[in-house]
Amino acid sequence: MTPATKPKLATPQEVADYLNVPLNTVYDWRRKRTGPKASKVGVHLRYRWSDVEAWLDQQSQQGAA
Repeated sequence: MTPATKPKLATPQEVADYLNVPLNTVYDWRRKRTGPKASKVGVHLRYRWSDVEAWLDQQSQQGAA
């Protein structure tokens, strides 16, 4: 896969918008280590969309149990 064909990394704001939660909630999840896996890129926090989707699937499964 070339860089042009890879999905763009998400910012915390994009994750918050996608999940329809406040931005502070995303930061709280990061601090508590309960949210989607994130990576530091320099000083910036970024999310792989696949990690956000995997985390969301996991939340759905936990809620169904």
